Amino acid sequence: MLETLNFWVATGFGLGLSPIAPGTFGSLLGIPLAWWLLGRPLGQQGAILAVLIALAIPVCHYASLQFAGADHGSIVADEYVAFPLAVIGIKAARHPLVMAMAFVVYRFFDALKPPPIHFAEYVQGGFGIVLDDVIAALVSWVVIVLVLKLWQRRTSQPA
Repeated sequence: MLETLNFWVATGFGLGLSPIAPGTFGSLLGIPLAWWLLGRPLGQQGAILAVLIALAIPVCHYASLQFAGADHGSIVADEYVAFPLAVIGIKAARHPLVMAMAFVVYRFFDALKPPPIHFAEYVQGGFGIVLDDVIAALVSWVVIVLVLKLWQRRTSQPA
């Protein structure tokens, strides 16, 4: 029973079982989670995300054991739990276009895994499975904040 429940949570309630882009489909669950979190005070956002990320580590670890210990593409709890970090504290992310940009930026970094993200791949177990997504989300957060600052600066200058 617990194994089955863990499997469904780990696979994003089946979204991660998609034969095409399972990480992207699984990450979609992070959008409503991020939207909901952004309606909370920053301290609550951080606390809730810390708990969810801590819970995702054993969920992903035990799911990986069902896939011979590998970070199988069907395991997407790490993606949907980490995505809200890409927008944490960014009030503008409640705008659908900003949320969409955040999602695209996050998926870009999570899929390509440029340095320093790819270094997390060497960490074993559930911690390693979650770590690369957390780093991708944090790098995405920096990019999104910079883009929003540049946009704000550009639109606030007199013509």
